[in-house]
Amino acid sequence: MTNLPDYRNEQLSFEDRARDLVSRMTLEEKISQMQYEAPEIERLGVPSYNWWCEALHGVARAGVSTMFPQAIGMAATYDPELIEKVADIISTEGRAKYHEFQRKGDHDIYKGLTFWSPTVNIDRDPRWGRGQETYGEDPYLTSRLAVAFVQGIQGKDKKYLKAAACAKHFAAHSGPEAERHEFNAVVSKKDLWETYLPAFEAAIQEAKVAGVMGAYNMINSEPCCGSKTLLIDILRDELKFDGYVTSDCWAIKDFNENHKVTNSIEESAALAVKNGCDLNCGCAYASLLKGYQKGLVGEQEIETSVIRLMLLRMRLGMFDNPKKVPYASIPYEKNDCEEHRRVALEVAEKSLVLLRNKDGFLPLNRETLKSIAVIGPNANSRAALEGNYCGTASEYLTVLEGVREAAGQDTRIYYAEGCHLFKNSMSGLSQKYDRLTEAVSAAERADVTILCLGLDAGLEGEDGDTGNEFASGDKPNLALPGTQQELLEAVIETGKPVVLVLFAGSALAVNWADEFSQAIVQAWYPGGQGGRAVASLLFGDYSPSGRLPITFYRSEQDLPDFHDYSMENRTYRFMKTKPLYPFGYGLSYTRFQYERPVLSESAILSGSDIEVQSQVKNTGKVASDEIVQLYLQDLEACVRTPKWQLAGIKRVFLKPGETANLHFTITARQMALIDENGNCILEPGKFRIYIGSSQPDERSEELTGIPVLSADFNVTGSPQEMQR
Repeated sequence: MTNLPDYRNEQLSFEDRARDLVSRMTLEEKISQMQYEAPEIERLGVPSYNWWCEALHGVARAGVSTMFPQAIGMAATYDPELIEKVADIISTEGRAKYHEFQRKGDHDIYKGLTFWSPTVNIDRDPRWGRGQETYGEDPYLTSRLAVAFVQGIQGKDKKYLKAAACAKHFAAHSGPEAERHEFNAVVSKKDLWETYLPAFEAAIQEAKVAGVMGAYNMINSEPCCGSKTLLIDILRDELKFDGYVTSDCWAIKDFNENHKVTNSIEESAALAVKNGCDLNCGCAYASLLKGYQKGLVGEQEIETSVIRLMLLRMRLGMFDNPKKVPYASIPYEKNDCEEHRRVALEVAEKSLVLLRNKDGFLPLNRETLKSIAVIGPNANSRAALEGNYCGTASEYLTVLEGVREAAGQDTRIYYAEGCHLFKNSMSGLSQKYDRLTEAVSAAERADVTILCLGLDAGLEGEDGDTGNEFASGDKPNLALPGTQQELLEAVIETGKPVVLVLFAGSALAVNWADEFSQAIVQAWYPGGQGGRAVASLLFGDYSPSGRLPITFYRSEQDLPDFHDYSMENRTYRFMKTKPLYPFGYGLSYTRFQYERPVLSESAILSGSDIEVQSQVKNTGKVASDEIVQLYLQDLEACVRTPKWQLAGIKRVFLKPGETANLHFTITARQMALIDENGNCILEPGKFRIYIGSSQPDERSEELTGIPVLSADFNVTGSPQEMQR
């Protein structure tokens, strides 16, 4: 025991062990460990390790795992506790798979414990293809779900991490995808701290996230993966982040090739390291030795990064006796087990959003329906269940399969593709609309048509990671692609009732469908169990409870220029037009009645919190979850502030006639505003609190018929600067 090197001594702190290990490495060995494909250092007993692993909504790209709804769908649950449970399952399966791979000597990409998830960027524009990876457009909701996800991934052990989460992409990254390698996002200090940074701040300071990934683009003329402002001034100095930073993949070579802020790959690598980017996903750090030899970067700066990387691997238990690492004994059998698939179904059910239900058309009655038409390019599509950054499910239930299962043997199911997802015909030699006649014939013979339209991750996603023929991962507009609109109109013209099920990770402008269909369900990309969840909702096996984490605009004409990163006229917090479907909106099969909120005080001293109490009652005939939303409005702000913004959420389950008591605390920090210089200021003045099933806008009340109740209070005293 006395001959053990310090880095092998499990009685010492991880920090001391990491420093000792790195001190024994040559410069070349140190540099090798800063690349995502870190090779073995045999003489020191350091095994090879590939840092690149994905787990956005299940362990991804590493074979079979439980496939949960895409992140934007999980956001629609408004349920941090459920998302933490999902992340805990993901890290359980990640551990189960990792240790099995290790036993077989398989150290390949995607098979480690450093998960480059979650994506906590704000989805500021529905045209962005990667909006599906986010938790939506609101900083508060994104923060709560980010914290929950990180905590679920990293576990609760005081010594070891279950797995390592990584908040990305730091910061202010949300398209355009086609220009991301050279794009410069111009962002004010106010928007940066008011909108783009809060979720990163929460993940770092509350959840102690292990990693942060930089973005491809520049912010205010600094490339994000080499930005002193972002990585040193904000991340390390202000937010006190002590984990590791990785580049996005091949982002560092953009410094010289596209951003043109350096003249060579050696300069690019040196700039990234000097400003705190510890790990390179890509090839730039292969040039670090030349950069060192040219005097562009010092060995101490390199060593600082390698210590952070070795420290994290030690926190994951990679250098310790597996018997002492609590997560190393998770058996392979826990991967994709029945228990986990049941949770995936539950999450899918809670993610679905009922957008329209004319005259209570839904739920469908199994006893009276003799025939159902299931039509559309997404009706029997596995791709429509998956979303991007996905694993492989052991069971896929499409809507067609789900309806067949749910409807019963005596109901005739007619199926027709209707059209291609985005092309004008299904066959290259066919005329345009070659599947339309079949779809109309099926609809004419059915009591009801379930029409499955929208997108899949081949049409929206990451540049270079999609089959998108239109816009490099982004959407060119908010319309249904290809001939889907013509299919929709033809099926509705049969005169038979139509339920539209939309698969998409973003908002579509389905104005015509809103006017003429009986019902619309937003299904997102609901995971392997998605078709079962949709069918169960349609037949009333449970009441829909999902709420929109994004705004559905009526047209792209309502949006600012895609390149404009100002939040002016963006998202529900600042938009000036009336949306088709607002953020926070979603219908139920029952009705809820709220009591006016009661505040602990009518006036509080600046810096104090305030308590809010209310009640909600299920006044309908169906048991259901309800998502209670609390919004805060500053009525006397001296600068531009959000119209109102989400400040509290609670999911409650109520049987008919049952009442729930609600309690929220609004903190002094939530009352503060961000001024034009990015300072956090708490001003005295009048504030208003709203509580209900939606935000307090005109369109939400028009759609739900339920007014949002409010109460006012005053903050007294002097203005004070607060910690952001």
